[in-house]
Amino acid sequence: MRKFTPWMAIVAAGVVGLAGCATKDFVRAEVGGVDSKVKATQAQVDAQQGRLQGHDARLGDLDKNTREALDRAQAAGKLAEGKFLYSMVLSDDSVKFPVNGSDLSAEAKTRLTDFAVKLKAENKNVFIEIQGHTDASGKPAKNQALGAERAEAVRRFLNQQGVALNRMSTISYGADSPVAPNTTKEGKAQNRRVVVIVLN
Repeated sequence: MRKFTPWMAIVAAGVVGLAGCATKDFVRAEVGGVDSKVKATQAQVDAQQGRLQGHDARLGDLDKNTREALDRAQAAGKLAEGKFLYSMVLSDDSVKFPVNGSDLSAEAKTRLTDFAVKLKAENKNVFIEIQGHTDASGKPAKNQALGAERAEAVRRFLNQQGVALNRMSTISYGADSPVAPNTTKEGKAQNRRVVVIVLN
């Protein structure tokens, strides 16, 4: 049997020491790589939070119905960026909705035709929500139905002008979102309206 000499012990200790150094270097390299990945991920999270904060700030500048339209469109996966572009209000003054009707006047059709031309000229990947509103006359259920009819009348007309149906949705608020008091003739006229919101 070969005798274990002091020299062999020294060599063995050196090998163990070298192995320990190599292991420490490996661990340092691995930790450094993971740390870099964590920092890169954190930077992405920070950037995303910044975008969300900017989005929330923009939402804060919008009215309640427009914010709700954005939320609905995003929930349905209809928006790429979640941006409000612009809106058009068709009130009783300009489109002359009958008190209990949804027929579009000649003036309303002219405005909607111009609107459709603008949409097609811009050629943007937009989504449109058409909101129907009424004054407070009549029962709530009737007002909900009338608001829906007015919004659908606008949707059908825009489709006839070449706007794709799958780019539009309708919703009725009935008399729930007035923009003026329902105590005057003028106020009621302002509340009988359709709001067209364009989102991207």
